[in-house]
Amino acid sequence: MNTSTRPPAAGSGHPPPASGTDGAPPGLTADTIADSAGGLTFDLAAPPGVRTTWSAALVLRLRGADAEEVRLPLGPNGAGGLRAVLPSTVALAEGRWQVYADLGDGHAPHRLLPGLNDLRSLVDRRPLAGIGRLGVRIPYTTKLGNLALRSWLRGPHAEAGDILVERTGMTVEGRLYGALPGEGAHVEARARRTAGEGATVTVPLTADGARFSFTLPYAGPVAHWRGGSDPWDLWLVPAEGAPPVRIGRLLDDVADKKQIFAYPTMPVPAAGAEVRVGPYYTLDNDLALRVTGPETTG
Repeated sequence: MNTSTRPPAAGSGHPPPASGTDGAPPGLTADTIADSAGGLTFDLAAPPGVRTTWSAALVLRLRGADAEEVRLPLGPNGAGGLRAVLPSTVALAEGRWQVYADLGDGHAPHRLLPGLNDLRSLVDRRPLAGIGRLGVRIPYTTKLGNLALRSWLRGPHAEAGDILVERTGMTVEGRLYGALPGEGAHVEARARRTAGEGATVTVPLTADGARFSFTLPYAGPVAHWRGGSDPWDLWLVPAEGAPPVRIGRLLDDVADKKQIFAYPTMPVPAAGAEVRVGPYYTLDNDLALRVTGPETTG
């Protein structure tokens, strides 16, 4: 399998999706099949008469100022369509990747539309315990109706599982990949504030092999509340002096968990007020905690 990663050609920018007015076929859709190792197969439903050349490729472009480009060979799939494969061994940088088809016919690559997604193998995915770096790719539909991929590349990775929310705090169970908790393992809740204004609350970690759990009392973050909406990010430190690992939930088929996984907030007394505290997932599917004052909503 030949794949290549490269920046877009200098001065070319990112050409807009072809609309069909320049001879490129309109409305190309792609069905996506995920495998348990983290690979993806794209099957394109090409309109009748579409021909490709040896240079045809499925093109992935990382959204952002320093966008990267990955090209995957695109050829017949034996069923009258076209196929490209993104193996789990091809690393994609973390971020959101736009998906295009370049048929090698001289037309600008055009944006693909989502077809059917078979993501069953991603549900409760359990990578090998000793994996050094975990790659996760989840296809999704953008607000404009185009096909895109959300990618994560982490090692080690702390996967959040069940979360028990109580009035005084929350208990999180999970599994650590790429490392094993050792002596001095703990979890840090870090206030997401400007430099010099941060605060950290530390709680012990209970581990059984790769599995872990911890309880974070709300009193700690609430004691540092200074008004408004105060988010806290959660990090797992596998052992004393080890680099911290962001706690998140990546091993399923949900690309954006913030609006899907909703947890209750609890009222907690604070200095001169009553705040509400509860966990949530960020736009990057990382686990966080928010302390919200009475003068704020949401």
